[in-house]
Amino acid sequence: MKLTFATRPSALARWQTQWVINALQKIHPNLECEEKVITTQGDKILDKPLPEIGGKGLFTQELESELLSGSVHCAVHSLKDLPVENPAGLTVGCIPARAEVRDALISANGYTIATLPEGASVGTSSLRRASQILSLRPDIKTESLRGNVDTRLRKALDGQYDAIILAGAGLTRLGLDQHVTEWLSLDVMLPAPGQGALAIQCRADDQTTLSLLAKLEDESTRKCVTAERAFLSGLGGGCAVPVAAYAVISDQSSVISLTGLVISEDGKRAVKVIGQGTDALALGKHLADKAIAQGASEILKLITVH
Repeated sequence: MKLTFATRPSALARWQTQWVINALQKIHPNLECEEKVITTQGDKILDKPLPEIGGKGLFTQELESELLSGSVHCAVHSLKDLPVENPAGLTVGCIPARAEVRDALISANGYTIATLPEGASVGTSSLRRASQILSLRPDIKTESLRGNVDTRLRKALDGQYDAIILAGAGLTRLGLDQHVTEWLSLDVMLPAPGQGALAIQCRADDQTTLSLLAKLEDESTRKCVTAERAFLSGLGGGCAVPVAAYAVISDQSSVISLTGLVISEDGKRAVKVIGQGTDALALGKHLADKAIAQGASEILKLITVH
């Protein structure tokens, strides 16, 4: 049996795909796997901020097209980049155990959020991160930061920004976490829905691939990210809006605890909701409705493209 995986060209995407391949081959020793590298629109357009490029599936659409055409069996995504709705005919075949969920601050001068000088420049590709930083430090300037993890890190270490913020999972996976100046606590920086988790997408009718992937599934991670993404979906948001969500499941029970956040671009207005439940989809939807009742829709309507 042979599986072909679609992957983006970045070092992180290749690492993630290779991790999935290695994990599958440990479970299925006779399984042959190969990669097909595909460049997405998000990989090509590097001179504009992500929200300005717009559109869902910026880093996933081309990979999904390869799946639908039948030229590959699977595509490995960072779950936070994957739109909440699968295209017809595709499904998320498995979600392995989640890695680091926190964001990390990197500064060549060793600054932390608290010690950044007034007017400091903080690079980020995410409205969610920029908004939460501005809520803490309205005196600093957030600036667009594009490129793969290696490129962004180099810009920080070269001093092009006073600090940058990146997802911790990418840094730990690439063995670059020694550069982290400050791990941002979840009280300071709530992650994107699905952050730290991988999603292996395949065709919904491909039972052979689905059965192979099933052994990598982590049920707790699936429930948590389903709740987070249901919150995002309930708000009508995509990957580029300043919406954050994080869920955990108690070891002693099957109760999911979900925290959701909608925050304005300037960080001055925020709606934070917290809830518990055993049905991930229902919990996410309930908290989205609760956030909307508290003014989340008005905040999202004011989001502008620069």
